[in-house]
Amino acid sequence: MNIHEYQAKQLFQHYHIPIPEGKQATMPEQAGAIAQSLGGEGWVVKAQVHAGGRGKVGGVKLAKTSGEVAGFTRAMLGTRLVTAQTDAVGLPVHSVLVEKTYPIKRELYLSLVLDRGTERLIFIASAAGGMDIEAVAHDAPEKILTVSVHPAAGLQGYQCRKVAYALGLSGTQHKAIAAIMQGMYSLFLAKDASQIEINPLIETDGGDLLALDAKINFDDNAVALHPDILAMKDSAQEDDKENEAQQFGLNYITLDGNIGCMVNGAGLAMATMDLVKLKGGLPANFLDVGGGTNVEKVCEAFKLILSDGNVKAVLVNIFGGIVKCDVIALGILEAIKQVHVAVPVVVRLEGTNVEEGRALLSDTGLGIYAADDLAHAAEQVVALAEAVA
Repeated sequence: MNIHEYQAKQLFQHYHIPIPEGKQATMPEQAGAIAQSLGGEGWVVKAQVHAGGRGKVGGVKLAKTSGEVAGFTRAMLGTRLVTAQTDAVGLPVHSVLVEKTYPIKRELYLSLVLDRGTERLIFIASAAGGMDIEAVAHDAPEKILTVSVHPAAGLQGYQCRKVAYALGLSGTQHKAIAAIMQGMYSLFLAKDASQIEINPLIETDGGDLLALDAKINFDDNAVALHPDILAMKDSAQEDDKENEAQQFGLNYITLDGNIGCMVNGAGLAMATMDLVKLKGGLPANFLDVGGGTNVEKVCEAFKLILSDGNVKAVLVNIFGGIVKCDVIALGILEAIKQVHVAVPVVVRLEGTNVEEGRALLSDTGLGIYAADDLAHAAEQVVALAEAVA
């Protein structure tokens, strides 16, 4: 789960990570009043969307007067911001963050992520902040420092000093970076984050360190344990179908193809999509109905797939274990009746009650095609999608 920059900075404050003075605004007049209350000689107006690269497409504006702050806010609100990290439709701008500007001496990079290979949290630091860190890692890997934190020992002082030296910090800045790193580490553990990123972490002309930007992602599997974090969820920034799927306990991700896929089990779903691609097709979605399901759930999953106008054919691949094949078959039939399906549906069933499931789907006259094995099913659905297109 992602949150907005202003929300991430609210969390930073609780963990003593220094941030610029600022406040969220949802109206132009409110934004102008915030600028006046902050004081200073300049402000920045940032569109609040769940995507990076805002500054390159007009989502970050520098203002010299409170009137300009209000004007920039008015121009942003109600629009959709398209960046390199969004699709062509972009994301809606419902609020902005107004902050004081500061004289910047240097821009640094600092993040904390989970390294699944070593099963440890690692800090990633670079003096080349404010840039695409992936590009820096590719073009100049020597500018990237990683520090692995042992889960039993926790973050150590020498590790903070190592980062400080790598960033070219000196004097009291060593204590400042240590406090920032400890705040990030404590926040990560307390709220079950999956990534905390500060890019850039700035050094002001006065030598202070400030988190000029803030990005926090949370583990979807743990967010239910944190009502305060769940309350920060902004469904408007997420895919409508994915939000709907969550209401029924389905794992759904929208893709760009034209073949809808419904599978039980994440691994089987990935293998199914790979085989569809191998046979020359493009999956329209990832959809895992889970190990335990019922007719209603399968029905909703099927309707969700068919709500995508790009879908020209549907592949259902079910291995019946906990979920029985006849239950899946009943769900498919009910969904087809409710939605009035106009595209062909290829069904491959194996496992518990497979014969009963196949019997339910045979001779229905509803455009259902049975397949005995996955390779045949993938070939068949690709051919049917091409015929419809």
